[in-house]
Amino acid sequence: MTTMQPARVPKLVEQFEHGLDAPICLTWELTYACNLSCVHCLSSSGKRDPRELTTRQCKDIIDELERMQVFYVNIGGGEPTVRSDFWELVDYATEHHVGVKFSTNGVRIDEEVAAKLASSDYVDVQISLDGATAEVNDAVRGPGSFAMAIRALENLSAAGFKDAKISVVVTRHNVDQLDEFKALADNYGATLRITRLRPSGRGADVWDELHPTAEQQVQLYDWLVARGEGILTGDSFFHLSGLGAPGALAGLNLCGAGRVVCLIDPVGDVYACPFAIHDRFLAGNILSDSGFQNVWQNAPLFRELREPQSAGACGSCDHYDGCRGGCMAAKFFTGLPLDGPDPECVQGYGEPALARERDKPKSSVDHSRAGGRKGPVPLKLLKLPPQKFCNESPV
Repeated sequence: MTTMQPARVPKLVEQFEHGLDAPICLTWELTYACNLSCVHCLSSSGKRDPRELTTRQCKDIIDELERMQVFYVNIGGGEPTVRSDFWELVDYATEHHVGVKFSTNGVRIDEEVAAKLASSDYVDVQISLDGATAEVNDAVRGPGSFAMAIRALENLSAAGFKDAKISVVVTRHNVDQLDEFKALADNYGATLRITRLRPSGRGADVWDELHPTAEQQVQLYDWLVARGEGILTGDSFFHLSGLGAPGALAGLNLCGAGRVVCLIDPVGDVYACPFAIHDRFLAGNILSDSGFQNVWQNAPLFRELREPQSAGACGSCDHYDGCRGGCMAAKFFTGLPLDGPDPECVQGYGEPALARERDKPKSSVDHSRAGGRKGPVPLKLLKLPPQKFCNESPV
């Protein structure tokens, strides 16, 4: 008698590797306009792009996301609240069963807006803060930005908004402040979210001096293991998995680019990853390629990324199953081969690769303001797109 073996159920990671019918995490940058000029900005934001999607085009995208049953979108920029139709789009999304998580520097979170947000069950707010003190934060985000973010947190707390997020990019200058960030979040009834610094956008220019040292990577790992319960990481730190037992860190230890995540930019271009705004990772355009669903499901780039990937130079490493070779964007923008080690490989394999001569690609888009700004600039609501970049103040 032949015994039938039960069918093998693929592991969750294996299912994700081959892509899903709709992204789990969709990032949507509504505008490149911003009142700040953060030195590590992934999208090199500052000026508004005159080709920015219209309100109607944005609503068409939301309709498509509803049909695809995308549960929520992460809205960012630039500073998304600069758009005059921002709240209209947020309301339209929630009315069409698409939840909204938006990231902001807090510039428009006044008492009235905080009260509006507190009345919604489908909107989540992330306040960006890169230092637990003004001294550390403002060196990266500009003078006055710490006070602006704290004021937004105070307004949300006073309005009764539940579980705001404090979003922190970990650098060598703030890694010692993790306990302070946690205390700050607790003080405002918020949740701490920490993410990895990527060498993307303007971040490529400061990565060498801002990314945590090897010793600080260990310090970060130890802190996450000891204190990380309830801390959100956005699966940013799977490259640290080689420091401990598999599964010691919460999250998906897999590059989800084009498999479970992607980015829609302000002009409708779709990139495989929010940290990889470069033509190499451009999958298509919503306007010229028959909508988002067609790009997500049929773009040649996404099909390529969903094919089995070689472990490459990392195949012989005992820790490969934990870190999966690290972050694609981090490797690409530091000029390392995509099938090689992560530049911050905790086993030290990235260091000799970084020591060699490399051609470091630059982001394909740059909306930085010429000369930069040393602090916040006055804001006005963006209305009709300017005909040229110089015809209208970006903010």
